[in-house]
Amino acid sequence: MADNAHDEDGRSTEEAALSARLRRLGEQLDRQGAGRPAESKPAEGSSTGPTGFARGFQLSSELVGGVVVGAVIGWSLDYWLGIAPWGMIVFLLVGFVAGVMNVMRSAGVWPSRDAGNREN
Repeated sequence: MADNAHDEDGRSTEEAALSARLRRLGEQLDRQGAGRPAESKPAEGSSTGPTGFARGFQLSSELVGGVVVGAVIGWSLDYWLGIAPWGMIVFLLVGFVAGVMNVMRSAGVWPSRDAGNREN
């Protein structure tokens, strides 16, 4: 077996070298961090965006709203035109697709409608 050399503290030389490297890295990070401006955090009670609960409620209500509007339009067409159940089926699907697209736009996955109209 190989004998590990130990220094006066009882640590191996490998551990001592690792500790020295870690200390140098910490000093370098302190120097780098001193040159950067401090990040300002928003004050407690004020926020820049909605909370997680509010965001979830917004996204779910957009999905449900799309489906409900599609169902109402489909039911109305079925009632007035006598084409039951085809209007309800078609407009439920259209409402679902519209709801999913609204959720994706709100979540930032899908580009918004006015994204192409904005000039930088």
